[in-house]
Amino acid sequence: MSSYKGPDLQQRQSSAAAAKKAMLDKFRAAAEDPAVAKRQGTRVAVNEARLVRTAEREVAKGVRKAELAEQAAGAAELVLQSQREAKKVETLIAAEKVEREASLQAGQKAARDARYAARKAAKKQRRKGS
Repeated sequence: MSSYKGPDLQQRQSSAAAAKKAMLDKFRAAAEDPAVAKRQGTRVAVNEARLVRTAEREVAKGVRKAELAEQAAGAAELVLQSQREAKKVETLIAAEKVEREASLQAGQKAARDARYAARKAAKKQRRKGS
């Protein structure tokens, strides 16, 4: 009985080289296809448009951030101004309170002095002999 004789080393190497060459030719043919070039051009255009939109969003985001910072500065200035006005009002209220207390004390002193003078006069009257 004869045994199966497979391909020898030389034959296997040549068939492997032929398979590699066929795959390479197929790849080159696919790469040179105008439809593939068109799709690649479309991808490049889409990617460039995406980059432009991303840059526009970044610019818009920077502008918005600057506007927010400006609004925050304006709000901070308004807060400072209202604090200054509140301090002025507090100062005026405190001055009016001090003035009212001073006039009240002056009135009380005048009433006290009048009572004292009346008592003195009454005492003098009693000494003279009623």
